[in-house]
Amino acid sequence: MRLNRLVAAAIAAAVVALVGCDPQRISKLEEGVSTEADVRREFGEPAAVFTEPDGGRTFEYPRQPEGQTNYFITVGTDGKMSALRQVLKPAEFAKVKPGMDKTGVRKLLGRPARTQRFDLKPDEEHWEWRWLETQQAKLFSVSFDRDGKVTASASSDDLRDATKN
Repeated sequence: MRLNRLVAAAIAAAVVALVGCDPQRISKLEEGVSTEADVRREFGEPAAVFTEPDGGRTFEYPRQPEGQTNYFITVGTDGKMSALRQVLKPAEFAKVKPGMDKTGVRKLLGRPARTQRFDLKPDEEHWEWRWLETQQAKLFSVSFDRDGKVTASASSDDLRDATKN
């Protein structure tokens, strides 16, 4: 039991150190100036790369499951960074609509903190992202049907820390 707590504490410290460095990394990048090489030097290898309709590419840098941000960095066809966005926010959540597929949701919000299925609802899958609204920890969840289409989405308080005591 004590070893599990030590491992959990070490993982949490590593995540805090990683997330704590994000503002420093971001400050070293400038839209229209920084190159793909600059982005990779500061953020490392992306979790996923999405090709945009104009030929540019968007790199996904999730901070889930313990962080509360997911970054998307777009590099245009000229090789320069054209956008750096933190996507876990209400304006992006509002774009999740019934009928949207899993790929569309992933391209919109990035890798979720958790995916799960429930024994009593085997035809459904649920994805969750941790995010912050001002200083309040929140969860955004999306439910998918057996065909991988959105059936519902919702935001709620993240009670994870409250249940640890």
